[in-house]
Amino acid sequence: MEARGLTSFMAACWVTRYRALTQAKPGEEAMRYTVVLEQETDGGYSVSVPALPGCHSQGDTRAEALANIREAMELYIETLRAAGEVVPTEAGKEFVEVEAA
Repeated sequence: MEARGLTSFMAACWVTRYRALTQAKPGEEAMRYTVVLEQETDGGYSVSVPALPGCHSQGDTRAEALANIREAMELYIETLRAAGEVVPTEAGKEFVEVEAA
């Protein structure tokens, strides 16, 4: 139990550090991405970002899964920028809504 508490503490510190590094700077616009949130049969949620290949997370609740994917997205984008790679966008994406009878 103590090891798990320490691991959670270290993860929280790591997330806090990267959150500070990845926040939009003055003059920068926040990036928006579509996420796919799926409820698991055994409980909890898994979530992914189609525009960011390999960017996945999970959580016990919907809110936790969305918070976790936000952190994963920030880290993903920061890693791309640090490597000098292009950050994918969703330009040109449209959504179509239909009514099913």
